[in-house]
Amino acid sequence: MARFFIDRPVFAWVIAIIIMVAGVLSITSLPIAQYPSIAPPAISIQGSYPGASAKTLEDTVTQVIEQNMSGLDHLRYIESSSSSTGSFEITLTFNSEADPDIAQVQVQNKLSLATPLLPQEVQQLGMSVTKSVRNFLMVIGFRSSDGSLSAADIGDYVISNIKEPLSRVQGVGEVQAFGTQYAMRIWLNPDALNNYRLMPSDVAAAVSIQNAQVSAGELGSNPAVEGQLLNATITSQTRLETPEQFEDILLRVNPDGSQIRIKDVARVELASETYITASRFNQAPASGMAIRPATGANALETVELIRAKIAELQPFFPASLEVVYPLDTTPFVRLSIHEVVKTLVEAVILVFLVMYLFLQNFRATLIPTIAVPVVLLGTFGVMAAAGFSINTLTMFGVVLAIGLLVDDAIVVVENVERVMSEEGLPPKEATKKSMRQITSALVGIGMVLSAVFIPMAFFSGSTGVIYRQFSITIVSAMALSVLVAIVLTPALCATMLKPVEAGHKHGKRGFFGWFNRTFESNADRYESTLHYLLHHKVKAFFIYALILCGLVWMYKEVPTGFLPDEDQGILFGQVQLPPGSTKEQTLEVLKRMEEHFLVDEEENVEGLFGVTGFSFSGSGQNQAFAFIRLKDWEERSRPDQSIKAIQGRAMAKFMSFDDSFAYAFAPPAVLELGTATGFDLRLTDKAALGHEALMQARNQLLGLAAADPKLKNVRPNGLDDTPQFNIDIDQEKASALGLSIADINATLSTAWGSSYVNDFIDRGRVKRVYLQADAQYRMVPEDLNNWYVRNNVGEMVPFTSFSSAHWTMGSPKLERFNGDSSVSIAGEPAAGVSSGEAMNTLTQMMEQLPTGIGLEWAGLSYEERLAGSQGALLYGISLLVVFLCLAALYESWAVPAAVILIVPLGVLGTLAAAMLRDMSNDVYFQVGLLTIVGLSCKNAILIIEFAKEAYDNGSDMFKAAATAARLRLRPILMTSLAFGCGVLPLAISNGAGSGSQNAIGTGVIGGTISATLLGVIFVPIFFVIILTWFRVKPKQMAESTNA
Repeated sequence: MARFFIDRPVFAWVIAIIIMVAGVLSITSLPIAQYPSIAPPAISIQGSYPGASAKTLEDTVTQVIEQNMSGLDHLRYIESSSSSTGSFEITLTFNSEADPDIAQVQVQNKLSLATPLLPQEVQQLGMSVTKSVRNFLMVIGFRSSDGSLSAADIGDYVISNIKEPLSRVQGVGEVQAFGTQYAMRIWLNPDALNNYRLMPSDVAAAVSIQNAQVSAGELGSNPAVEGQLLNATITSQTRLETPEQFEDILLRVNPDGSQIRIKDVARVELASETYITASRFNQAPASGMAIRPATGANALETVELIRAKIAELQPFFPASLEVVYPLDTTPFVRLSIHEVVKTLVEAVILVFLVMYLFLQNFRATLIPTIAVPVVLLGTFGVMAAAGFSINTLTMFGVVLAIGLLVDDAIVVVENVERVMSEEGLPPKEATKKSMRQITSALVGIGMVLSAVFIPMAFFSGSTGVIYRQFSITIVSAMALSVLVAIVLTPALCATMLKPVEAGHKHGKRGFFGWFNRTFESNADRYESTLHYLLHHKVKAFFIYALILCGLVWMYKEVPTGFLPDEDQGILFGQVQLPPGSTKEQTLEVLKRMEEHFLVDEEENVEGLFGVTGFSFSGSGQNQAFAFIRLKDWEERSRPDQSIKAIQGRAMAKFMSFDDSFAYAFAPPAVLELGTATGFDLRLTDKAALGHEALMQARNQLLGLAAADPKLKNVRPNGLDDTPQFNIDIDQEKASALGLSIADINATLSTAWGSSYVNDFIDRGRVKRVYLQADAQYRMVPEDLNNWYVRNNVGEMVPFTSFSSAHWTMGSPKLERFNGDSSVSIAGEPAAGVSSGEAMNTLTQMMEQLPTGIGLEWAGLSYEERLAGSQGALLYGISLLVVFLCLAALYESWAVPAAVILIVPLGVLGTLAAAMLRDMSNDVYFQVGLLTIVGLSCKNAILIIEFAKEAYDNGSDMFKAAATAARLRLRPILMTSLAFGCGVLPLAISNGAGSGSQNAIGTGVIGGTISATLLGVIFVPIFFVIILTWFRVKPKQMAESTNA
């Protein structure tokens, strides 16, 4: 094949140009993302039950829905939370192979079976089923530039006019509003109601009847009488629109003709629909919304579309309303991809310099350099065909491929030059002879490198998605590299290289002369050392055995992880006050947090969007959350400006808050997989021990974790039990007094929890009508005495006649995991401790908890456990496939064994580098390790290919091994150095995305060094040992014996 293209160089160029054109066209169509869609599909069911406690919601809603969620394909786990604010959420997480659309349809179908079993109020308000991920893509804030708009005005405008258009943008999964639209609030006065012998249900009934749209038909509708000449729509009662109209709703007309209207028993106003949250931006009142992306959405495209939609709506904003973006995750995505592209350019330059150093011929150096754009552009074409995006993982694959792909071209050029200088052949003939020698080695190297990475593509879960990006990218680059090395590179060698005389050596003057003399003298020492070790194989094998023992120890010592943490320019702050704290108290703590970040950290913080009543732990008056956007990475170049340093200072400041528990934390590397770095676990009540026992177990585990130096910032990712005022209805007394239990329940629910009646029209939009007691009548327990219920003879009976009350403790948020009651705990490993080690520590602590309490991992931690369990299997399968490929290629079981034995020497360097830089055995480490397996085998093949040929041609086994090693030393060092320099920019990078770049670069460089330096010594030894053990005869002798 190579001979065909040596004779037809134009044909070779045509193929190369076609590959490059296909690549250029593909690049323009490839989407850009930080990561592919790694998170498993998740479907969320959300709804509300106004006034219901968390326990009521769990018993009447969430459990009922959970029990109907059976028979779903690929379901991984199901979580639910019920909040005392009346809201509930059930999240079903599926395995990565599930189709999100089909999963959503299946969940919707199952929900329809459960809906008739739910309370009427829940059915009336409706439930949403969305494809959503856990993280926020961005937070959009709205504020009044001159203070002319109140937070309620801003919230109403945002929810009424902006939320819906944004929710329809492609890629938006869910919009969570930090604010609320207006509703018609009817604030009841219990004294007036009692005076007129009315109950809240009477007011609700009057509103339902008099605030209604009547469909009255039309005049002259068909069938009509003959000769009908009139046809017109009949309009009758319509929905009300103003507070004044609601005030005039008639409740009763007395026998004397006097009338009782709503304004006589209540205060009516246009006010906020809910009062759960209040928002602030940079210490000023604001409103806003957090946007979660849809499953599989491209973050950059979605954010661009959102910003475009906001710009489209902006001309219609009220005069003083302005938009801000306190949280945007995409600048980090853009910058991290830009950093990898910069690394790519640096890698190409370094590889060129290394090749020039060894080849010392500009034309010879240019030939492998030409291979780089051909292969890289072709790889982008394959990525487009595979449906991939340009993301951090595929770009890492491309960077790793640079060093590997020039290796093939270097091997060709170096061998052609050697043949020309040794035999004095012209370039064309030298190229033909050279390709006969090395074509099988090139194919072997390509097969081995592909064999290393192909098994990765078949792994499942989020880890499998990550592996697949590397696998397809590197394997396609390797395949194209071998193709170019056989098609284009020989054609270039034959046409570009200049003829040289036999015996021509590399330059003897200047820098190159010094380099060549130094290299030759060291190569001679290497050959003499090799001769000694080949004749003292036992000593060499003893050293190898020691290396293997050290390798096993190091592998156990390197801590495990999933993905390295990154400085994404985002921090989160969370505040939790003691149970029972009010919104006003929480706001004061949030203001202190704002003071720290916006004043003390002014140099590093660009903006802060704070929300009271909301946090990742749950909703409630004692909760607050802050989205903190840091300044650009270029403005935070000092070590004390890193995200860890800023977080450390914040935690030190927050420790002085004696009235609350506040902390700052960074998001994980893959936002889709969770909301915080570290670990995410669930304690589950497997034996139905009860809520109190579960909380005691949680507190016991938190105490153990606080005392362990391997863990830090371990915290309940939920809400503590709060005091609850329990009203006991004596049903016997109530019945004796002629009261309806339904009326008692409706009065309680409406007065203290609010009751949704129906809808009204506000400026052309449909909004809700709510009944609730006015604020001053529901503040203290004694206010219950103000409320009355009408009995069957029209008398008003006070609550004190048939009820009593007492204080209890109860949870404002109840969680369930896979059908069991659960509590969520989050935390981080201490400095120098990996997340895997921290997770093992927690698993050991579980042994001290009561029997019946279980441990489940979720989110990022679940994926890490899955990745850890797959690691050993991945290495084993890759080595097996490599061995089988080599056995097939060389038609021998002995030669592959000699190649495989080199692998631990490369792994040694990878582990040592990871330990020196305190890195963990994470997904990037595993990819780097596999890359080193391929590189180690490649170096071994280059030596063993030549040694086997010399041995088959009658050379002595020892001489064949030593001569082949000496002959291939220069190309091995050149290719390894080129590969090492290709990934060096990854290992030493800083700034955006440096965490993952360092993780993969460090291990690969360490492995390259050890695989090269130890490999060139041990490969010839393994060749001799294996051939001796297997009693392999030279090919010619074997053929003559068989004959």
